[in-house]
Amino acid sequence: MSTRAALFALGLAGQAAAQTTEPLSAIDWLKEPVDLLPGTVLLEPPVSESGQWPEIQVTPLEELSQVVGLVDPSTTGLPIDLWRSSDPDRLAELIADVPVADNPAMQRLLFTLLLTEAREPRGGSDPDTLLLARLDRLMQLGAVDPAQSLVQLAGPTDTPQRFSRWFDATLLTGDEDRSCTALIAQPNLSRDYAAHIFCKARRGDWTSAALTLEAAHALEVLPDETLALLDRFLSPEMFEDAAYLPQPDDPSPLTFRLYEAIGERLPTASLPRAFANADLRDVAGWKAQIEAAERLTRIGALTPNHLLGLYTERSPAASGAVWDRVAAIQRFETALETRNAAAIAKTLPAVWAQMEKVGLQVPFAELFAGRLVSTALPSSEAENLRWRILLLSELYEDVARSAPEGPAANAFLAALANGMPDQARSPSPLADAITEGFVWSAPVPPDVQALLDQNRLGEAILVSMQLFAQGARGNLVDLTAATATLRRVGLEDTARRAALQLLILQGV
Repeated sequence: MSTRAALFALGLAGQAAAQTTEPLSAIDWLKEPVDLLPGTVLLEPPVSESGQWPEIQVTPLEELSQVVGLVDPSTTGLPIDLWRSSDPDRLAELIADVPVADNPAMQRLLFTLLLTEAREPRGGSDPDTLLLARLDRLMQLGAVDPAQSLVQLAGPTDTPQRFSRWFDATLLTGDEDRSCTALIAQPNLSRDYAAHIFCKARRGDWTSAALTLEAAHALEVLPDETLALLDRFLSPEMFEDAAYLPQPDDPSPLTFRLYEAIGERLPTASLPRAFANADLRDVAGWKAQIEAAERLTRIGALTPNHLLGLYTERSPAASGAVWDRVAAIQRFETALETRNAAAIAKTLPAVWAQMEKVGLQVPFAELFAGRLVSTALPSSEAENLRWRILLLSELYEDVARSAPEGPAANAFLAALANGMPDQARSPSPLADAITEGFVWSAPVPPDVQALLDQNRLGEAILVSMQLFAQGARGNLVDLTAATATLRRVGLEDTARRAALQLLILQGV
């Protein structure tokens, strides 16, 4: 046998041996016939009727919108998707219009909605519709610092609209160097020649500022009054003996700062509330600082402690108006420090009357409740006043357990503070409407319930706030609806405090 034939025979023998030798396996079921293997799909019907490629539908994953806010949802208790199912244009309208000036509990709720971390909703005329609405309402309320922080968190130079809000806020807080640096680095953020001239001068580039002003004159791209103001800003030595410029009716923050820079500072009392922040700086006098702080504290845009610090900074310089409030606060604080109940009872009505004149009753209660709570006053009139002041503070639920002898309405206020106003006799139709809102079966208006069913929680809360304002003005059906809605969505504390403030501040 030739060698090739021998090798071929050996190959055949190897194949035969491979076919007759039992395979080695550590898994028993591998030895079973194919039709007995577990999980086999050979007997299942075919998954396709042809050999063609199947049609595949491709859907891009939804890109989550930006989360914007200053306060964590775990602190506010509001979900991060608070706005997500609502129409941004509708939200912007509600945010701009909801009235809160007369009720501090509603003010606090609005600030919570504006500052909580939440996703921006989709749709609308502009992707930033809701963000811009939040910024504009914060500015309208006078909360300039939070507005500046919110836009800085979102990205102040991402769009010209964001930059415009940021620039205005920094002008009123005295932080314009940051926004001016950004504008010089990205000139396309603003087409306002006045802003460019101001920022170039602020950064020390007076030559470029002067050239830009000359171009503005030549091109006539700015009003004559603005050009005159900028001329004095850049060349003050040329106008030393000139008459003062006429005061503008509706100045922008930039115009306000330019007037300040040329030594013709505008009074802020008649200007929008945001301008009051400029008077909190050291450039303003003590009286102007106090009046600005009162204005901002009244709307909830400034902490009461800031106002108290100004009230007690020094002895009043005169008498009348703001100085009477300063003197009353200081006398009351002195009485509290002595812990003399008779002295407290004597000074409390006077300082309360001063707070009523400027609508600062609730901030006053928040400031002094901690020190008033442990001091019973000797006269029934002063004790009743002390108790009602405490009901306006965060201690309302605790102090409600010990209502003093006095007006019949005290029992109702105590029951309301505990969330059970139906257990006391109602003193007025207004109180009746509130009581109906606290009944467990109180219905939520169908349109508001529809919003809740569609997961439009933020929108539902804003609508309920509008209803509360209408109810406070006399539409008692709306007051009941608003109270029921606030409680239904878990805002029990807000419902109680808003109702207590409404009744006590109206003298019930």
